[in-house]
Amino acid sequence: MHSFWGGNPVAVKFGLLVFPPMWSAFIRFVIGIICIAAWAAFRGIPMWPKKGEWRLLILLGVLFVIQMGTLNIGFDLTKGSIAAILISTNPLFAAFAAHFMIVGDRLSVRKMTGLIIAFGGVAIVLLGGVSLESLNPIGLGGVVVLLSSALLGMRLVFMARVQQEISGVRVVLWQMIVSLPLFAFAGAAFETIRWENLAFAPIAGLLYQGVVIAGLGFMVISYLLSRYTPSVITSFNFVSPISGVLLSALLLGDEITPAILWGVVFVGAGLYFVSRPKAI
Repeated sequence: MHSFWGGNPVAVKFGLLVFPPMWSAFIRFVIGIICIAAWAAFRGIPMWPKKGEWRLLILLGVLFVIQMGTLNIGFDLTKGSIAAILISTNPLFAAFAAHFMIVGDRLSVRKMTGLIIAFGGVAIVLLGGVSLESLNPIGLGGVVVLLSSALLGMRLVFMARVQQEISGVRVVLWQMIVSLPLFAFAGAAFETIRWENLAFAPIAGLLYQGVVIAGLGFMVISYLLSRYTPSVITSFNFVSPISGVLLSALLLGDEITPAILWGVVFVGAGLYFVSRPKAI
């Protein structure tokens, strides 16, 4: 599953050829909602929120819009390989946020070591995309993706707290539903769909995002969590930046520069230290 997540930046880049960031997000989550709602109906899971759940779900939906909006904008401004490395740092931000928000989830020496190593890799990647004279589009896009990664890490921790009170299915489903009118408004107001670029690759990219990442990804993680501990699942986080860089090189033609290579090594190693089970 981590390999599939690594391919998400590539899929987003393809989708952006036709649909700008807000419209890409809108279409992706329409598809994701259909997949998750069908799965919930099949499992007999109630989908309509209870009276006291609306406030948290709306708040989470707004955070979701900001995080996903910056993600797509950042992906549009930078290379797929750089985006794959930087967005994979979200567990690092989650670990930092959990230290303050989740009881018993503290930053250990091992986790701090992982954070230092990984953010060393982030610095290598960002400096590799910035000229000395000015912040070029590649560097600016990297900063926006890193911001989205930080927001994603915090959103995941917030979701963990919300899911103590609300079903995980409703949390995931309704953050998408709440986001749709906001994405549609932003897309209609500020973006133009490039229909002349419509082809197989953009359509496949959107289907990958909606079915594999937003839909199937949730179902697979739910299945894995019923059989394995979260620490076992997250211990494979380091796979995402590796697969993302390789797929970007293969499908987008991105050059694997020394900065990209060392960034993958440092970020992957840092993710392993942060996410690996304590027994290892």
